[in-house]
Amino acid sequence: QVQLVESGGGLVQPGGSLRLSCAPSGNIFRVSDMAWYRQAPENQRELVATITRDLTTNYKDSVKGRFTISRDNANNTVFLQMNSLKPEDTAVYYCYAVLNGIRRWGQGTQVTVSS
Repeated sequence: QVQLVESGGGLVQPGGSLRLSCAPSGNIFRVSDMAWYRQAPENQRELVATITRDLTTNYKDSVKGRFTISRDNANNTVFLQMNSLKPEDTAVYYCYAVLNGIRRWGQGTQVTVSS
């Protein structure tokens, strides 16, 4: 079964850093666009950052300069480096990818920014 597996969430103090990772499992022959979304309690899921196969990136305005999305095409893995974290970054972060032409979501990983 094709799925996305995330790792790297946790609790961090304001100003700290975390690195999220996401890799697909199963029979994968093509990975297209990849992205990270997040959803805070009582909020809608929102796009954080995207990266195309040719490494073109886009970011939500509030994370520009603090977050960096990257990918390893050889291993079909996407990363989100989060620096200078703020309490308002607290959310469940979801990996998204188009795998074999089908949109897939990861199970989500909790990121909590609190002192």
